[in-house]
Parts: sequence; structure tokens; C-alpha cells
Amino acid sequence: MSEPAGPTATTATAADWPEVAELRHRVFVVEQGVPAELERDDADATAVHALSRGRSGDVAGRVLATGRLLLDAAGPGRAVIGRMAADPAVRRRGHGAAVLAVLHREAAARGQTEVELHAQVTARRFYERAGYRVVGDQYEEAGIAHVTMVRRL
Repeated sequence: MSEPAGPTATTATAADWPEVAELRHRVFVVEQGVPAELERDDADATAVHALSRGRSGDVAGRVLATGRLLLDAAGPGRAVIGRMAADPAVRRRGHGAAVLAVLHREAAARGQTEVELHAQVTARRFYERAGYRVVGDQYEEAGIAHVTMVRRL
């Protein structure tokens, strides 16, 4: 039996949380220098989390990308996607796009009509390819340059 052509993603369960948290810590705190107290917050408990796992080789079964969805977080019908993280070894290989697609589906299924995110400027093109547009000026968040982006669902 053959595997699908590209990476796939699913919603995360409580059992996945330790691996999701570990990936986020490695990417945001260790790699990017975000203070640990800013990386985790109370919203994690109520967010919809998605993840993509490796399917073969030395990454088989490992969480390689993740993101979270906060419902009505930017007003009625407008969800916020955040904490998008991908293992450096698999960036630009479709894992982040697979996670983003799951978060879009989950938002739409829960009645959200638009999603917003605060994109690191270095990831802006990734989000533009997924249908997002920049709204407003560049700003600093956790010491990293960001832009706010939105997309209709």
C-alpha cells in the first residue's frame, strides 16, 4: 500500500501534547530565543491543536509540525491561528502547509468565517501562498518582526 504524496496533518489529542510542547519549545525558545513564559499560555488548554508526523526514516512517528487555533479570538467569527512551528529538518517540505489546512478546516467547521495570524516576517510568503494578506504595519512581538495577516475561509 502506498502513502499519500505529501505530508498529512490531523488534530492533536491530549496524548499528543507532550510532543507538541517539546517541538514548540525547541523552535520558539531554543532556536528563536522567545522567553519560555511567552511561548506557553492558558489558551493552550482550549485551543484546537493540529500536528503533522513523520511517516518514514528516522523521523517516522515524530511530531514535525504543529499549530493552534483559537476560536472567536479576534471577534465573532474570526479565529486566530498561532504557534505554527516546524522542525528545521523538514521546513519547506509541506508539513506546515498540511497543519495550516487542518486548522482552516477546523475553523470553518466551527463556524468561523475568517482567520487571523501574526506571521513572522520571514514566513510571510508561506502565508501569502496559503491565501493570506497583510493588514497593517510591521511590528515586534517577542523580539521578532511580525505582520498581521488575514484570510477568508
